[in-house]
Amino acid sequence: MAEALIELRGLRQQFQAGEETLTVLKDIDLTIERGEMVAIVGTSGSGKSTLMNILGCLMRPSGGSYRLGGKEVSTREPDELAALRREYFGFIFQRYHLLGDLSALGNVEVPAVYAGVDRDERRERAAGLLKRLNMADRLDHRPGQLSGGQQQRVSIARALMNGGEVILADEPTGALDRHTGEEVLGILEQLNAEGRTVIIVTHDMAVAERANRIIELSDGEIIADRRKPARPAPGTPRGQAAAGGRLGMMADRAREALRMALISMNAHRMRSFLTMLGIIIGIASVVCVVALGEGSRRRVLENIASLGTNTLEVFPGTGFGDIRSSRIRTLVIGDVEALREQDYVAAITPTVSTSSSLRFQATEATALVNGVSESYFEVRGSRLVEGSLFDAESVAGFAQDAVIDQNARTALFGNFEGSPIGQVVLAGRVPVRVVGVIAQQQGGFGGAQNPQVFLPYTTVQTRFIGSTSLRSVTIRVADDTPTALAQRAVTQLLTQRHGREDFFILNTDDIRQTITSTTETLTLLIAAIALISLLVGGIGVMNIMLVSVSERVGEIGVRMAVGARHGDILQQFLIEAVLVCLIGGLLGVALALGFGWAFAQAGSSFRLIYTPGSIALACLCSSAIGVGFGYLPARSAARLDPVVALSRD
Repeated sequence: MAEALIELRGLRQQFQAGEETLTVLKDIDLTIERGEMVAIVGTSGSGKSTLMNILGCLMRPSGGSYRLGGKEVSTREPDELAALRREYFGFIFQRYHLLGDLSALGNVEVPAVYAGVDRDERRERAAGLLKRLNMADRLDHRPGQLSGGQQQRVSIARALMNGGEVILADEPTGALDRHTGEEVLGILEQLNAEGRTVIIVTHDMAVAERANRIIELSDGEIIADRRKPARPAPGTPRGQAAAGGRLGMMADRAREALRMALISMNAHRMRSFLTMLGIIIGIASVVCVVALGEGSRRRVLENIASLGTNTLEVFPGTGFGDIRSSRIRTLVIGDVEALREQDYVAAITPTVSTSSSLRFQATEATALVNGVSESYFEVRGSRLVEGSLFDAESVAGFAQDAVIDQNARTALFGNFEGSPIGQVVLAGRVPVRVVGVIAQQQGGFGGAQNPQVFLPYTTVQTRFIGSTSLRSVTIRVADDTPTALAQRAVTQLLTQRHGREDFFILNTDDIRQTITSTTETLTLLIAAIALISLLVGGIGVMNIMLVSVSERVGEIGVRMAVGARHGDILQQFLIEAVLVCLIGGLLGVALALGFGWAFAQAGSSFRLIYTPGSIALACLCSSAIGVGFGYLPARSAARLDPVVALSRD
C-alpha cells in the first residue's frame, strides 16, 4: 500500500455572507497517497477551488484536520505555511500568474529565492527546467512576449523549481487551445510518472479522465471517488536546501527585494518621480535653511570678530549714556600694567582717541585718531594688508608712526599712484609717517566707515589730548578662561585699585552668544517650517505606496503562493519606500547645492555654508521617512490573504 501524503478528516470551510454563514466544504474525509494523479471535478460553486486552496496551504480550514506527511497543518503559523508551500507544493494556475516585470527565467527563479538557493545554482536549475519544457529560446522573454502555452510552461517550470513534490494545477488547460492543452496534460502525466503527486482541479471530464483517480464534489461534499490502476511511484526528492547559511539566505532575499523594488520603480518612472517630488522639495528646503543659518552664524561671528574676539573692554562711567564718564580720570596706564600680570589676560591694550583732520598733499579728510599699544593689533585680530605695525619701542619712544585702515587709505591716497607706506600725513598739526595698512575693522559700536589712524598711545596722549587718562582698556582673555570668570576678576581688581566701581565692562562674548543664539533660534524656526514639507512628502510616499500595493495585489499573491514569508513581502515594499525617499533625498541635496552655487554666482557676498553633518542628517531623515511612512503600506501588503490576492489579479 502506498504511503498516505495528504489526510483530511472532517474538514469544513465556512464563509460569512452578511448575516448568514455559507458552508462551502462539509466534513470532507479524504486521503491522497504519494505519487497519485488525482482530478477534483465539480460544477462551479461545488467547492473544488476552495479545497485546492486548503490543500496548497493558501487558506486555513474553518474546522477539521489536515495532515501533510503525517503532520498537522491547519494550526500552523503563516510563515510555517509559507515554508510548506516552498518545500512541498508547486502551483500551476489557469491564468498563469506570472510576474510581468520579470523574464521567463526570472519567474522560474522566484521560489528558489525564498528557499535560499544560491543565485548561480538557482539560475542554472531554472534554465534547465525551461530547456526541458522546450523553452530554451525564450529564457529572456517576458510574459507579454509569450503565447498562452509558453506562459503555462513557465508556470510549470516555476512549480518544479523547489522540487514540487505535490503539483496543484487549477484548470491548467482552461485558457489554452486543444493542442496546447494536450501538451500541458502530457507534461503533467510525465511529472506524475516521475513520482510526483499531481492534483488537478477541473470542470472538464475529458481532462479528469487523464488522471488515475477522479474525486467529484457537489455542494461541498464528495459524491464520488473513482480509482484507476495506479502506476508505481517512488518518493520524489524534495527541493534542495539552501546553499548558504542563514545569513546568506537573508542577504539573498534582501538583494532580490532590492532588485524587484528597482524593477518596479523603473516600470513606473513617472509615479516614482512624483512620489519623490515632495521629499526632494522638503530635503532641499531643510538643507538650504540649515546652510542659510550656518552662513548667517558665520557672518555674525566674522563681524563680531572685527570687534575683537573673546575680549573685554573697560570704559569709565556706568554705561555709554553716562554723561559724567568724560570727567572720570581713574582709568590709567597703571591699571593696564596691573591687569597684564594676570593669568587670564592673553593680551591687553590701552586706548585713547580723538577726532582730527588728516591731510596728504591736496587731499583732506576727517578721521578717528586712536592711541594704542603695540598689542592692540593682536587683541583686535587685525589683518595687515601692507607695510608693518609699530612695536613697543615706538610706544616707548613717542614715535609718530601711523598705521591706517583701508578707509583712511581710500580717503587720502585714492588718487595717489604710489604706495602710502613711508608717506607723511598731517594729523591736525602733527606730522606722522605711514608705516602700515590694515584691513577695515569695526572700531566699537558705530564708526566702521570712518577713516581710522592708529598711533602709539603715548604719542596721542602727549601731542593730541594732553592727558594721561584712558578712554578704554581692551583685554583679550586667554582661551582656557571663561570670559564671564575673567570679567568678574577684572571687576574685582579694578574696584580694589579705584576704591569704587567707576567703570563698566563690555563683554563681546555675551554679544556673540546673544546674536548667535538668536540666529540659531530663527534657523530652527525656519527649519521647522521646512520640515512640514518633509512631513507632507512622507504622507505622499505612504499614499502612493498604498496605491502601489493595491495595483500589485496579484504579484503579492503569486509570491506568497510560491513560498514568500510575510517578512519577505514586508521587506520588499519597505525597501521600495526607503529607496524612493533616499533617492529623493539625494536629489534634494543636489538641488540644495545647486541653489547655493546659483546664489554664489549671482554675485552676493553672502554665502550659504553647507556642512557634511547637515547633508548626512538630510539623507538620514529621508531614509527614516521611507521606513516610517512606508511601513504601513508594506505591512498592509504583507498581511494580504494569498487566496484573496490571487483572485484579484
